[in-house]
Amino acid sequence: MRGVYIHIPFCQQICHYCDFNKVFLKNQPVDQYIESIGKEFQFMQEAGHSFEEVETVFLGGGTPTALDIAQLDRLLTIIAQYIDVPTLREFTTEANPDDLSEGQLTVLKEKGVNRLSIGVQSFNDRLLHQIGRTHSNDDVERVISTARAVGFENISIDLMYALPTQTVKEWEETIDRALALNLPHYSAYSLIVEPKTVFYNRMAKGKLPLPGVDVEAEMFAMVIDRMNAANRIQYEISNFAMPDYPSFHNLIYWENAQYAGIGAGAHGYLGTQRYANVGPLRHYIDQLESGRLPIKETHTVTRAESMEEEMFLGLRKLEGVSIETFKQKFASPVEDIFGKPIENLQQQGLLEVTDDHLRLTRKGVFQGNYVFEQFLL
Repeated sequence: MRGVYIHIPFCQQICHYCDFNKVFLKNQPVDQYIESIGKEFQFMQEAGHSFEEVETVFLGGGTPTALDIAQLDRLLTIIAQYIDVPTLREFTTEANPDDLSEGQLTVLKEKGVNRLSIGVQSFNDRLLHQIGRTHSNDDVERVISTARAVGFENISIDLMYALPTQTVKEWEETIDRALALNLPHYSAYSLIVEPKTVFYNRMAKGKLPLPGVDVEAEMFAMVIDRMNAANRIQYEISNFAMPDYPSFHNLIYWENAQYAGIGAGAHGYLGTQRYANVGPLRHYIDQLESGRLPIKETHTVTRAESMEEEMFLGLRKLEGVSIETFKQKFASPVEDIFGKPIENLQQQGLLEVTDDHLRLTRKGVFQGNYVFEQFLL
């Protein structure tokens, strides 16, 4: 187990594009939920899962910083009972710009959190309102300034493009504002309209004016070029970082490695099992109260599936898939398993072999999903 993901499902507001397991904070059993996370840690340990080798912890959501100072302190105290926090390579929390106070930042820093991932999405007020965000540009600048004053250096912000009615010029202005903050890490995601979201319902009614695929591709090319020019190198399809500042937790996913998922609706991958926890809060709490792990479903990953995952997860990284690591992991050369798709994708100019790695070309980066599909056996 190299990483631990902990899901905090509470939000002050629900964004129009979000399909994660989340609930409005008001009137929820927050304190009871935090204690249940402690129970899940305990039961996992009793089931034989060791947290001794953990390199990263990631608090995701929802919005972990929707918790107040005392609740955050309690959560972080529980985590420290099971994980040797001072030895972690990275301890990240997600946050929103308008619900992260100096008091919260101080507790986070004191308890060992060393990386912030802040959901900014856009620096355009009209677009922020349109996607259901409630913060302002002033909130973003204030929270980053306060975080730096408290001692946080490793700060990332999320940006989104291909939003309804968004223009290329508006996207460029957002990139400008983002780079002016001089942060070590940026993530940039195109909007994906997921079922059970406000945007999905609007799209079904023909009321979601999205930019076309050509505009989306232009926006993607722009962020790649602007980030690389600013020495924020594209190390994964949607992520850009200064040297030594990638998201080490997310690299665990892309390297197809082992991690625990803790909390309502969390997913994990341990041994040969991928598993998902129950989503509804009450079900999650009740199962732990009754002395059982809150697992809803498990899937035993076959060798063939693991090889597929090694390819389509690993190729998200711009350095690609290590040919030698694949051979060591599966006792077969990658070309014996995937020789035909590799050859076809090379001929199409989407994949290249450099030293020990298979990697996407620039053209391949723009057609990533097509490339990944070719490795499904």
